[in-house]
Amino acid sequence: MKRLSSIFAIFLVLLLAVPFLRAQQAEVIDGVAAIVNSDVVTISQVRELVGARERAMREAYRGSDLVDKIKEMRLAALKDLIDRQLILQEFQKMQEKGANIPDYVVDDRVQTIIREEFGGDRAAFVRTLQAQGYTLTRFKEIEKEKIIVQAMRQSKVTDNFVVSPKQVQDYYDKNRPAYSLPEQVKLRMIVLREGNSDDIAAGGGGDKKQTAEEIRQKLLSGAEFDRMAQMYSEDESTSDSGGDWGWIERNTLNEQLTQAAFALKAGGISSVIHIGDSFYILYVEARKNSSVKPMAEVREEIERNLMQQERMKVQQRWLDTLRQKAYIKILT
Repeated sequence: MKRLSSIFAIFLVLLLAVPFLRAQQAEVIDGVAAIVNSDVVTISQVRELVGARERAMREAYRGSDLVDKIKEMRLAALKDLIDRQLILQEFQKMQEKGANIPDYVVDDRVQTIIREEFGGDRAAFVRTLQAQGYTLTRFKEIEKEKIIVQAMRQSKVTDNFVVSPKQVQDYYDKNRPAYSLPEQVKLRMIVLREGNSDDIAAGGGGDKKQTAEEIRQKLLSGAEFDRMAQMYSEDESTSDSGGDWGWIERNTLNEQLTQAAFALKAGGISSVIHIGDSFYILYVEARKNSSVKPMAEVREEIERNLMQQERMKVQQRWLDTLRQKAYIKILT
């Protein structure tokens, strides 16, 4: 419950970063980042919107690179906030013709947040709001604005797009690496460790390398690998399943084991591999060469991606129209 509350508190700070305020309010409370017709976007709105990302950026970059990255991020955030303001203003015009968001829609959204983020604990939700300095009424106003923006964006998009076979083929050719399947092997492994407590308790101390070599000889003589792994492997995570690692790629194991595994043919058994205090025997059940998913397998996914791109283009054209008709002055 505490973890959910803390996660939501962070989410709430970001969410509350975009209230739209009248100019006279902003002049008293905050600096002005941009004027959008009769409304403003404040400097603190921009900073709060990118706050978490800026902190991460400061850990990854230094000097002029950091300055450039932060500037780029803040300008992008300011653009998003201006677009949001334009959408809210457009909805205000529609309200004059009777458009509205019913209160029950907002109430349902709030109840969903309480249920999913706070396990239904309304008191914990209210305490989180109060800790951030916001009332429930103000929170509902901001949720309503979010719903308005989402609804307005969706209202400008239809699904009447036709994606041509050529568009699909061009997308497939351009993004072929995304549909590539890496080389894989289906691997089983037996692991023996020196100084195992079970050996010491049994008074055996024994030579694990010699034991591993004996196990390998049994495997080469026809013993079933999964059965031998169940009997001898000291890898607790896989011994019960017969040493099964499933299908692995080259980045799954360390370099030495990777080289040994991918050097084997299907049905091949490795030599005993000594790494640290452990001895490994690998068995490759099957192999898959690198390949590219066929067009037929990814066609629907590509069509969905292209449809989404078209939706975004339509929304952007609509926002560009709103910008062209608006008075916008950026002050930062």
